Amino acid sequence: MQTISQLAKQHRVSRTTILYYEREGLLNPSYRAENGYRWYGENEAKRLSAILAYRSYGVPINKIAPLLDREDDMTQEHILRDQFNALENEIQRLRQQQKAIVILLEQPRLLEQNMVTKERWVDIMVAAGMREEDMMNWHKQFEKMEPDAHQEFLESLNIDEEEITRIRTWSKEA
Repeated sequence: MQTISQLAKQHRVSRTTILYYEREGLLNPSYRAENGYRWYGENEAKRLSAILAYRSYGVPINKIAPLLDREDDMTQEHILRDQFNALENEIQRLRQQQKAIVILLEQPRLLEQNMVTKERWVDIMVAAGMREEDMMNWHKQFEKMEPDAHQEFLESLNIDEEEITRIRTWSKEA
């Protein structure tokens, strides 16, 4: 039997992660002592390994329980196929974003001269095949990865401060 800290250390995750999986109904201790300490056995350690493997494939938390508790391989195949398709769609969206950047890079003077307006940038993104949802995701990723550069980019498009604040606010909320 292991404590939560020992289990976390063995699997190289935080105690908080294990507690989160417990709250989500994915992992429960095999025994809980009178003092509230959680104890985990070999079955729980194997279950945690499976959870971490599915998470590494990008499977959402709400899809993991059916995979762990499945009675047949069809459930696993269906969920993993759905995840594969979701990843493929995300790859396609990223490729569209790459195309938009390539279009812009072929015209670098536009950014240098502040000739790219918000409207022109949107036109470039649409020409690259991006939908509104894709553009919102682009902003979310930009904000998450490079918040200062995102601010500078929005300013370079001559967007007013109020709109920049709105864009950055919903970008952070995701």
